[in-house]
Amino acid sequence: MTNHSSDSSTSSELESSLSQFELTQRTDFPLLTRCVTVLGILLSLVHIWFNTLATLPELWVSAAHFAGFSAMCALTYPAAAKWRKSKFALAIDIGIAIAAIACLIYIIFSEDALYERGVTFVTSDWVFSIIAILIALELIRRTMGWFIPCLILVALTYVVWWGSWIDGIFAFPGLSAETVLYRAFYSSEGMFGPISRISWSYVFMFILFGAFLVKSGAGDYIINISRAAAGKIIGGPGFVAVLGSGLMGSVSGSSVANTVSTGVITIPLMKKAGFPPKFAAGVEAAASTGGQLMPPVMGAGAFIMASYTQIPYVEIIAVSFAPALIYFLSVAFFVRVEAKRSGVHHVETETQSMLSVLASGWHYLIPLVVLVTLLVQDFTPTYAAGISIISVVVASWLSPNRMGIADIFDALAQGARNMATTAVLLTGIGLVVNVISTTGIGNTFSIMINDWANGSLFMMLVLVALASLILGMGLPVTASYIVLGTLSAPAIYGLIAEQQLMELLTTGQLPEEAKTIFMLIAPEQLAALGAPMSFEAAIELLGKVPDDFKATLLEQGLGAATVGMSLLAAHLIIFWLSQDSNVTPPVCLTAFAAATIAKTPPMATGFKAWKIAKGLYLVPLLMAYTPLVSGDLQQVLEVTLFAVIGTWALVAGLEGYLEGPINWPLRAVAFALGGLMMWPGLDVVIRLASALVFFAMVFYTYRKYPFNPLVNP
Repeated sequence: MTNHSSDSSTSSELESSLSQFELTQRTDFPLLTRCVTVLGILLSLVHIWFNTLATLPELWVSAAHFAGFSAMCALTYPAAAKWRKSKFALAIDIGIAIAAIACLIYIIFSEDALYERGVTFVTSDWVFSIIAILIALELIRRTMGWFIPCLILVALTYVVWWGSWIDGIFAFPGLSAETVLYRAFYSSEGMFGPISRISWSYVFMFILFGAFLVKSGAGDYIINISRAAAGKIIGGPGFVAVLGSGLMGSVSGSSVANTVSTGVITIPLMKKAGFPPKFAAGVEAAASTGGQLMPPVMGAGAFIMASYTQIPYVEIIAVSFAPALIYFLSVAFFVRVEAKRSGVHHVETETQSMLSVLASGWHYLIPLVVLVTLLVQDFTPTYAAGISIISVVVASWLSPNRMGIADIFDALAQGARNMATTAVLLTGIGLVVNVISTTGIGNTFSIMINDWANGSLFMMLVLVALASLILGMGLPVTASYIVLGTLSAPAIYGLIAEQQLMELLTTGQLPEEAKTIFMLIAPEQLAALGAPMSFEAAIELLGKVPDDFKATLLEQGLGAATVGMSLLAAHLIIFWLSQDSNVTPPVCLTAFAAATIAKTPPMATGFKAWKIAKGLYLVPLLMAYTPLVSGDLQQVLEVTLFAVIGTWALVAGLEGYLEGPINWPLRAVAFALGGLMMWPGLDVVIRLASALVFFAMVFYTYRKYPFNPLVNP
C-alpha cells in the first residue's frame, strides 16, 4: 500500500513538473470546455470539407481558418496564468473570439466593395484589418511568447516607418499604412497568403491524421514494437527511446510533446538499466528532436518546403529517409557506446516476440500503407491524408478496440486542439514573409551573408547555423525555418549549384548549351571549356559571369532536375539546422522536458543532448557536399553506407570508447577514418579501406573487452 502511495505521489509530482512545458488552459468552466470541444469538432469537419469538396475563394478559407482557431485559442488559453479562473478575463476573451469571427464575416462581404472603389480604404477597413493583426499578435504572445509578436511589429514598422530612416543596403523608402494593411489583410501575400494556405490544407490534415492514429491506439503500439525490437539487446532501453521517439515524432510533429509522451516510459527504463540519468534524458531529447526529421510527416516543414521549392511533397519525403536514418543511427551509436561503458543491465522490457507484437496490432500499419501508397500514386497530400484518416477508423474495426462515433468525435476535437496554436502562428508569420518579399530584404540578406562567407559554402553553413540557433531561442522550429528559408535559402542554393558547376568545369564535362553563355562572356576561353581545367581557373571563369546570367547558366549546365534538387538540398539544410534550438543551451525546451522526467539539472542535460544530437550538423554538411539528396539511388546508398560507418567512427573518437576504451592515438585514428569515409569526392577504394581499418578496431576492442551484462532484477 505504501509503495502504491509513493508511486502515485511521484507520478503527481512528475505531471506537475511537466505542466510547465504546457500552456495554461481554462479547466474550471465545464460549459466552456464543452463549447470548445464542439468548436473543435466543427472546425475539423469544416476543414475536411475545405480540402475535399469546397470551391470557396482561398482568401475566405484562410480567413475562416484564422477566425476559427483564433476563437479556440482565445477561449482556451487565458492572457496570463493568474487569470485562468477569472470570469472577467473570460468575458474579454469571448469578445476576442467574436471579433475574430467578425473579421471573417467582414472580409467576405467587403472584398468586392473594396475593389469597386479602387482599393481605397474606408474607416471599417482600417478597423477590421488592424483588429485582425492585433488578435494575431496577442494570441501568438499567449501561446508562443513575446519574440514572434515583436518580430512582426518590427517587420511592419520597418515597411511603414523606420526603413526610410536607415542608410545602406537595408534602407527602404517605405509604403503607406493603407498599402501595408491591404497587403496584410486582403491580399494573397499577407496573413491569409501562402503560409496560411499550407496551414489549413497540408498541415491541418496531417495533424488530424496523427490525432486519429493516436486515438486508435497506434502510440502504444509504436512503443510496444520498439520494446520488442530493441528491448533485449545491449543498451536495449536506449534503443527503445531512439526507435520509439523516431516513430512517434513522425506522427506527432512536436519535439516537446514527443519527449513527454515517450520519455515518461523510456527514461525510467534507461535509468533502471544503468544508463546515467543525464545521458538517458539527453538520448530522449535528441531522438525526439529527430522525430520532426522522420518522414512521412516531418512536422509542417515538408509542406512549406514543397510550396517554396515547387517540388512534390512525395519527393521531399523520399529523399529525407536516408538523412533521417543517418541521424537516428548516430544517436544509436552513442547509446551503444554508453551501454558498453556503463555496463548496463538487461531489462525485460517486452516479453513478447517481435512477430507476436506485430501480429497483435498489424491493423495499425494499414493507414500508413494507405498514406504512402496514395502519395506514391501522385494523389495530393491532402487527399491522401483524408483517405488515410478514414482508413484509421476502418482499420480499427479489425481489432477489439473499435473506434465508435464518440472516439471519432474525440479525435476530431483533439486534432483541432493540436492545430490551434500552429494555425495562429503560421497566419502571423505570413505577415513577416510578406514584408520580406515586399521589401526584397531576402535578396539583400542573401547577398550580405554571401559576402560574409566570401563565397565559402562551409562558412555560409556556419553563419546560417548560428542564425538558426539565435532565432530558435524565440521561434518554434517551423517559424524559424520559414524566416531563415526565406532569407538564406537562395544564397545556399547558389553556392551548392555553383559547386556542382565547378565540378563540370574542372572535369571538362560542361554541356554544349552552357558553353554558349561563356561564349558571350569570355569568348577567348571557349577552347578551354572542352578540356579539364584547374580549380582556380574555373573560379576565375565563373566569376566573370554576371549575376543576371547565372540562373540561366546553372539550368543549362546542370539541368532543371539537378537545379531543383540543389534548391531542395538548401531548404533541407536550413530545416535541419533549425532543429538545433531544441537541444542547444541556453534555451532548449526539449532537453529541459527530458531533464524534468529524469530529475537532472536542465542545463547540464541540454549540453548532453547537444552532444548526442551532433547529426543535426553532420547531415547538413553531407547534403551540401555529397549527392545524399540530389544523387541517384546508387550514389545515395553509397553516401549513406559510408556516412553511417563514418559517424560510428566519429562517435568513438568523440567518446574515447568503442567496444572498450581507446586511447588518444586511437581516437585520432577514429576521427581520421570517419572523416575519410565521409569526405566528398574521395575514391571508393579509400573509403572501403578506411571502413576495413575501423572494423578492425571494433573487433580488437570487442575481443579485448568482452561484455557480460547482468539481468536487472
